[in-house]
Amino acid sequence: MNRIKFIMCCFIFMLIPVCVLNAQTLHSENIQQDSTIKTAISKSLDAWHKAASEANFNAYFNLMTCDAVFVGTDASEHWDIQAFKAYSKPHFDAGKAWSFTALERHIYVSEPSKLAWFDELLKTQMGVCRGSGVMEYVKGTWKIAHYVLSATIPNPDMKAVTTLKATADSNIEKSFKQ
Repeated sequence: MNRIKFIMCCFIFMLIPVCVLNAQTLHSENIQQDSTIKTAISKSLDAWHKAASEANFNAYFNLMTCDAVFVGTDASEHWDIQAFKAYSKPHFDAGKAWSFTALERHIYVSEPSKLAWFDELLKTQMGVCRGSGVMEYVKGTWKIAHYVLSATIPNPDMKAVTTLKATADSNIEKSFKQ
């Protein structure tokens, strides 16, 4: 009986390092996979912004899902992809859409790595803006499913900006009360 207990204890003590090593390997692989996914998402976002700056309509909209939504800085700008294409087409056709360059970006990936969300601080022709959105992995490519562009306002300037847009905000609020 003591011999069986001894053999079982030896087996358990030999198994523990193997389990720990396997767990560390899996954790390391998950970190590496997460980093690879974030790099791919960042490249898709960079390519999307580049396509706009080069007025490449097809490349730009090919990086969006077929049911994507774009929310602009104006309260009236909430477009499904078809409406956003219609709004954007004249800008692209004129040879210059808009130029956004990421200054900072944060990316978060879901499990099982089919959806991701992000926020980015952008250098734009409007000054510093913030973009945020949702990416979806579609047929081997990370595509924008939802994008929100926001103007950034320094906190000390908020009161002046609020005063500046008070009439417009009042009109928007009234339109929702009807």
